[in-house]
Amino acid sequence: MTTVTLKAEAWEGVDTAVEALVDKWLVREGEAVQAGQPLANVVLVKSSLDITAPAGGRIQILVPAGGTFARGQPIATLT
Repeated sequence: MTTVTLKAEAWEGVDTAVEALVDKWLVREGEAVQAGQPLANVVLVKSSLDITAPAGGRIQILVPAGGTFARGQPIATLT
């Protein structure tokens, strides 16, 4: 199982109390994805970023669209 998180570089200079927002998912629950495929668009301190798949597999979404997540928190898993 592989976890999907927002890369640490995106959080550089951001207060640890700040959370990011999942703006929208670009894939559906249970869909097969390929490594490098865009999975979700997130917003962090007025910046819009895409999260890509670190590996291939079937996605299980942990944070729904409109939900927030903290630094290092997985937003999905790939199996």
